[in-house]
Amino acid sequence: MDPVDCYRAVTARDARFDGVFYTAVRTTGIYCRPSCPAMTPHEANVSFYPSAAAAERAGYRACRRCRPDSTPGSPEWNARADVVARAVRLIGDGVVEREGVSGLAGRLGYSERQVNRLVTTELGAGPQAIARSNRARTARILLETTAMRAADVAFAAGYGSVRQFNDSIRESFGLTPRELRSRSRRTPHEGAGRIRLELAVRPPFHAASLLAWFAPRAIEGVEAVGERTYARVLNLPHGVAAVELEPHGDHVTADLELTDLRDLATAVHRCRRLLDLDADPVAIDEALSADPLLAGLVREVPGIRLPGQVDGFEMVLRAIVGQQVSVAGARTILGRVARSRGTEVDLELARRHGLTHAFATAESVAEAAPEEFAMPRGRAAAILAVAHAMAAGRLDLDPGADRETARNQLLAVRGIGPWTADYVRMRALGDPDVLLETDLVLRRVLAREGLDRARTDRWRPWRSYASLHLWRTA
Repeated sequence: MDPVDCYRAVTARDARFDGVFYTAVRTTGIYCRPSCPAMTPHEANVSFYPSAAAAERAGYRACRRCRPDSTPGSPEWNARADVVARAVRLIGDGVVEREGVSGLAGRLGYSERQVNRLVTTELGAGPQAIARSNRARTARILLETTAMRAADVAFAAGYGSVRQFNDSIRESFGLTPRELRSRSRRTPHEGAGRIRLELAVRPPFHAASLLAWFAPRAIEGVEAVGERTYARVLNLPHGVAAVELEPHGDHVTADLELTDLRDLATAVHRCRRLLDLDADPVAIDEALSADPLLAGLVREVPGIRLPGQVDGFEMVLRAIVGQQVSVAGARTILGRVARSRGTEVDLELARRHGLTHAFATAESVAEAAPEEFAMPRGRAAAILAVAHAMAAGRLDLDPGADRETARNQLLAVRGIGPWTADYVRMRALGDPDVLLETDLVLRRVLAREGLDRARTDRWRPWRSYASLHLWRTA
C-alpha cells in the first residue's frame, strides 16, 4: 500500500491491481478500481484502501462506471495461510452472514476482539463491515439480474429489514434500489432462482487446461464438461444449486439456478475458488519462467490455473478413491457414491446437462456400511473415518482451514498417506506451494530432468502451479 506505487498503477490503469487495492477520490466522493477509464485524479486528491469495505467505511461510494465491487479478489488472500487470510476466505464463503463474527472467531480459534483487530489492521475494516459490503454487492446483482421484488431481494441478500437494505444500497452506490434496477442494462431472468453474471478474471487465463483437467474426472450425474463449458450441482448452506460456467478471455459467464437465493454469494465464491479466478497469473508465470525447464512450459500454457473445489469432503473422497485406481475407475466409484448417498435434484439447468444429484455429504456417508463402496476394506475404512471426523467437526476442510493442521489431521487417519494429504492441501485448501514429491509421475519427471530439492525450492511459493506444468509434460 505504498502511495507512490499505488498512484503509479492508477496512472497506468494497470488492471493487474484491480481488487488488490481501491482508489478513493476526495473531490468526487467515489472509489474506483485502479484501471478505471474515467479516473485521472490529481495525486493530492486520492487515498488508497486495501478493501472496498474500508473505502465505504470512510464515506466513499462505488464508481458506477468501473464497478469496483465486481473486481477479482486479491490474490494475496489465497496465497497466504495466516489468520487474516483464513478470515477473508471464510467471510467470502458467507460464514459471518450465517454464524456472525463469533462463529468466524470460533472457526479461527481466536477471540472476537482479536479477529476484529487483526482484520481491521490489514483491511481497514472489520469482518462485519466486509460482510456488509459483500451483502450490498449481492443485492446489486439480484436487483440487476432478477425480477424479484425489492423486499425479497433484501431478504435473499441477508438484510434484517427493508429499511436497512435501502440505506445500505444508497450508502454503497448513491442510488435507491429502484434507481439501481432502472439503470441496469441487463435483462432480468423471470425464472425463480435463475441468475446470470460475469465473474471477473485477471488475464492471461488458460481456460482450456482447466476444462481438460475436469473432463476425465467429471462425476456422472454431478458434473458435465462440454467443449467450452463446465456444469455441476452444488451443495450450499441453504439448499442445492446448479451452475454452468463458460470461460472467456477476461471473464467467466456463470449461469446459476439456486433453490435458495441466500446462497448466491457463497455460490459465486466457490465457483471462483473452483477456477482459481483470483490468482495473479502474471506474477506466477514470471516467477516460474526464471527456471529454464519451466520457461518453455509457461510459454505453451500462459495463465494456468490450479483446479480447485466446491466441497472439501468431495475432494478428500476423490483423493482417497483415486489412490490406486485409474481416473476412469475412480469416476465410476464416485458416481455410485453420488447416486446412493447424494441428494437427487430436479433443476432445469441441471436437466439441460444430464445432472441428477448433488454429491454426498459427510453426514450421509458416515451412515454408510463399508460394503457399499466396492473397494478394498482399508480405503473404505478411511472414507468412513474422514466422513465421521468431518461430520463431528474434528476435521476442517473449509476455505479458511489451517492448512498444516488439516494435513496433520488427515495423516492421523489410517489409510491416508502423504500423497493424499498433500493433494487435498493443494486442491481442497488451495495451497499454491505444494510439490507432490511422492507422486509417481512427478518423481519420474523430476528424475528425468535431474531436478533436486535445491532446484525445486526456487519455485516457491508457486510449486503447485509448477506441478501442473510438469504433469502436462508426462
